[in-house]
Amino acid sequence: MRILVTGSGGQLGYDVMKVLKQHNIDCLGADRAKLDITDYLSAHKFIIAYNPDVIIHCAAYTAVDKAEDDVECCRRVNALGTENIAKICHEINAKMVYISTDYVFSGSDQRFYEVDDETGPPNVYGLTKLEGEHIVRSLLTKYFIVRISWVFGYNGNNFVKSMLKLGETHSELNVVADQIGSPTYTADLAALLYDMVVTDKYGIYHATNEGICSWAEFAKEIFLQVGMPIKVNPIPAIQYLTHAARPYNSRMSKAKLTENGFRKLPTWQDALQRYLKEIY
Repeated sequence: MRILVTGSGGQLGYDVMKVLKQHNIDCLGADRAKLDITDYLSAHKFIIAYNPDVIIHCAAYTAVDKAEDDVECCRRVNALGTENIAKICHEINAKMVYISTDYVFSGSDQRFYEVDDETGPPNVYGLTKLEGEHIVRSLLTKYFIVRISWVFGYNGNNFVKSMLKLGETHSELNVVADQIGSPTYTADLAALLYDMVVTDKYGIYHATNEGICSWAEFAKEIFLQVGMPIKVNPIPAIQYLTHAARPYNSRMSKAKLTENGFRKLPTWQDALQRYLKEIY
């Protein structure tokens, strides 16, 4: 099996490549410098030359707030870029893994979202990622659409690293307490993606670490695990306005994973503990 990973320089792509190499898979990582997914002819030439059996598409425009003013660029990467990859997958009969997001949901319902629930993105980023989902589903049958949330990993910036940095210069922090979701450790997710691509159990999945929390609870656990005496003050999101709206409820049901025989990921607290040993 030969696997191409787009966005290999990002948090998830980095760990996907690491897992594939551990399994001695013939794999090629392509960052933005190697592969411009928005240029069809260039992308086609690059991918055809490698001729993968699977493309794990991690490349994305993820600057959520910036996307509100940079709609065209965000759509060009998340929708057009995804369309280019999907078209090439169709041509070479390759499986495709498309990484999506909890932001495809409005977050207004107070329950766990199922994979086939009605969508309603609250921001441009979520809208363009949903457009990518629709494109993949319209062009391919051999696809895995995997929605994730609150990602943290070794390579790149994330909430955990931000809290640790702020903890060096602050004795207390105000952190949003009324947005609920599940953190996702890229090392755990990467292992699951490998388990998926060696099967033909195609479809839409939700994949996060087990358990739910608010951002404030997440921050408290980070400081607790590293022994930093930082006071976390829970505040409502309305007191921490961001350019792009965020869903209040990002809880996603992982029932589809269980139904198809895939293992659920460890708890987010366990994942955080392993991650902090790696970076702190």
